[in-house]
Amino acid sequence: MARGDLILTVLAPRLTADIQSQVDALVVQFGLQEKSIQHLAGGSPGANGIECIEQRLAGDHVDVDAVRHAALLLSETLDVDIVIQEDLRDQVQPRLVCFDMDSTLIKAEVIDELARRHGVGDEVAEVTERAMRGELDFKASFRERMSKLAGLDENVLAEIAAELPLMDGVERLLTNLKRLGYRTAILSGGFTYFALHLQKTLGFDEVHANELVIENGKVTGEVSEPIVDAERKAELLEAIARREGFTLGQTIAVGDGANDLKMLAKAGMGVAFRAKPMVRAQARQAISTAGLDGVLYLLGHHQQDLTP
Repeated sequence: MARGDLILTVLAPRLTADIQSQVDALVVQFGLQEKSIQHLAGGSPGANGIECIEQRLAGDHVDVDAVRHAALLLSETLDVDIVIQEDLRDQVQPRLVCFDMDSTLIKAEVIDELARRHGVGDEVAEVTERAMRGELDFKASFRERMSKLAGLDENVLAEIAAELPLMDGVERLLTNLKRLGYRTAILSGGFTYFALHLQKTLGFDEVHANELVIENGKVTGEVSEPIVDAERKAELLEAIARREGFTLGQTIAVGDGANDLKMLAKAGMGVAFRAKPMVRAQARQAISTAGLDGVLYLLGHHQQDLTP
């Protein structure tokens, strides 16, 4: 791009002088000038153990992808999150935030938990891992995994739902997104049963996921179409935005797997959260150090304006 205004956000448990020095060197490397800097979080319990600074930068002939790539490499070297986004904040107000569910909102892959309870855990987990790395077609792998769940007792679903481990920061994130007026949605390749549980628990506005087919109190192992795969997630994000009167630039997507990449690319901001390396490399933004509430700082919110 000929002229580029960027936002650079750094999140870390502790922002040391060395970290700041290396971030400053990154800024100089790409000929960027600092327009402003502010501490969005740091040093207090309300920050949930994360410090955050935001720099608004300007430069001529900025290769945004090159800056993002360099920031990602430096993030991995320093074990911090350095996130680059184009500075459209004065022109675009985000309104819709869409989330993957498994390993994003919760610290689990539900299909693996179902399989474990059914005695086929290892074989299903191996297929899941390959699918999330992008090595297998999602629809084919999903059908294969579902077939192995045939005969699972329906009562197991409620037991697993009651024990779902929530992701770090998810409750604080949703509390503040709702208070600030964002619309929230779950777009999941997992199951509606568990997405609805999270909707009830955390207050999501809507959920879209796959239906478990149950007959006579048992999971049949069959698949109810359409399967929510990568293409479907991107379509749903766009459809919700259109229905609500939002532009794609006003949307945010958050996910961790290959099945989320098209949704992340479609959204105005696409955040890979504690994601596989391939997903981190392809996403425009990535968070691995902070909890899920780190998204609030990417939106420019200051900790003093947030509910702890």
